[in-house]
Amino acid sequence: MFPLALFACFATANAYLWPNPALDEVESLLYEIVIDTSSLVFFVSPCDTFTGTGGTISGRSNAADWIRTAYHDMATHNVTDGTGGMDASIRFAEEQARLENAGDGFSNTLSVLTGFSTRYVSIADILAIGAVMAVERCGGPQIPFRAGRVDATEPNPPGVPQPQDPLQSHIATFAREGFTQTEMISLVACGHTFGGVQHDPFPNIVPELTDPGNTQSVAHFDTTNVHFDNNVATEYISGTTQNPLVVGFNDTTNSDKRIFGSDGNVTMQSFANSPDLFASTCAALFARMLDTVPSGVQLSDVINPMLVKPATPIFTLDGDVLRFTGRVRFWNLTANANRVVTLLWNDHLGGAHSSTLLSSLESSTTYPYGVATSYIFGNSSDDGLLLDPAAGITTMRFSVDGKLEDQGGVGFAVQDGFAFSTTSCFFDNNGTAQYDVAVRNGVNLTSLYIETEQRDNTGHVGVTETANFAPSGRTANAAYSIWTVNLSGSPFTRYVGAEIDGVKFSTALVIPLPALPSC
Repeated sequence: MFPLALFACFATANAYLWPNPALDEVESLLYEIVIDTSSLVFFVSPCDTFTGTGGTISGRSNAADWIRTAYHDMATHNVTDGTGGMDASIRFAEEQARLENAGDGFSNTLSVLTGFSTRYVSIADILAIGAVMAVERCGGPQIPFRAGRVDATEPNPPGVPQPQDPLQSHIATFAREGFTQTEMISLVACGHTFGGVQHDPFPNIVPELTDPGNTQSVAHFDTTNVHFDNNVATEYISGTTQNPLVVGFNDTTNSDKRIFGSDGNVTMQSFANSPDLFASTCAALFARMLDTVPSGVQLSDVINPMLVKPATPIFTLDGDVLRFTGRVRFWNLTANANRVVTLLWNDHLGGAHSSTLLSSLESSTTYPYGVATSYIFGNSSDDGLLLDPAAGITTMRFSVDGKLEDQGGVGFAVQDGFAFSTTSCFFDNNGTAQYDVAVRNGVNLTSLYIETEQRDNTGHVGVTETANFAPSGRTANAAYSIWTVNLSGSPFTRYVGAEIDGVKFSTALVIPLPALPSC
């Protein structure tokens, strides 16, 4: 069960204090990556993957689209009044219809990335994560990531620079966004290590190429257009570049030529001389770009992998047994075939307990910067830990081969004030389910309700609180009483929210209706 408080960061050995549902989800998106699954990385692995019309022979790539989308979303920012920036306003049809946003790269990007947004992770955060994933997975440097972007509720004013704009206009536009002339040169070069210019939206820049290996006639910025490297600079400096914004047949639209040469090629020469300088500069500027948000939006600290991270903790009351299921994920454990992982916890009665997680390795996930290893609570994912309901659990810690992991002495707080009850049942004759939730006697419960998640017509996820539970008058056992609500319909997952001691918590009830007994 997760509290709904967002972005409360503390100085601990971990990236933040667990639990924090928003940062938990972002951290998982960034670091719990399994290749060849439906995770975000699937759409940029390999890096020439393209989900739009034309497939991999189109000359296009999702990676290039994702980076371009992030920049165009940010480019409306105005440092003077604090408006615009990374806020997913690019998802509005009005913005996409502008000449400055020509092409279908934005709709292609949003068609994939929007589905990864949740109540806790905004579309704006997902667009930023997509850009990070595209760079990092395709040979680029690691980009420090902060969470907490807020989705815009309306389009931002125009403001994205266009190829035909004169140099002074480009300089002024990037200054409005918060970047100096040198940073403008650098950021354009960093972005243009991927992708190119497509004929269809830019016929005055790129002719029809009639290339069966490049069906959408994309003139690429460099010869390694789906891989991060400094070729965009080396080819420019050597005079071998085919960048359509440098050597295009229409000099009016050769914006990279004007931008790159605006300081006498000093910046581009330095990038051509040093791949490391190019990578470090791009990492810093991409982070700046993604962190450019409207005034009043507070981003989190940089999210690094949690060294120890519990996940999906769920309590279920089954008569006189309180079942606790979930898992714990460790980052970069030292290799040890005889490793012993122990869960330690305190209870409501002042007791202290432990359970060795034997033979419970659930999965091992490799990411370029480390390995995530998970253990489940108990000896099987179905059983979990079986607890005395009166004792329950308040705080847990972990021991790995004798080393205590407890968030710097704080421990991992757990909320067992409410739990799904197996007394829930299904009315066969009218399609209504009776959901029972057990509430611990004596907790300061303000409200207990069903949560409904819905996407609006722009893809933003909102949550409404409906169908309040009411005390049933039934006692589950000496520690818990039953609250109930009847709901029709057949969702396989219900979310239950509770406010305890002024803090809101949420938990998923992953109970298929056919699995409920008949009432």
